[in-house]
Amino acid sequence: MALGQKRNDLVVKGASKALDQMKYEVAQQLGIQTPQDGYWGTMTTRDTGAIGGNITRKLVALAEQQLSGRS
Repeated sequence: MALGQKRNDLVVKGASKALDQMKYEVAQQLGIQTPQDGYWGTMTTRDTGAIGGNITRKLVALAEQQLSGRS
């Protein structure tokens, strides 16, 4: 790996499964058809961006709740 490049290593083990599950849940909530074969590369940028944006909103809201002491 070249100097200055970052890696997306997860800090919490098992987080990738939770994030993957969240991806499918958010897609379903938005009414976006998920790929049956698991390959997301054929989806439009608009759809994948909407999924990622909603995941980010949910994670930020969760972090704000935890920081404020609410559960």
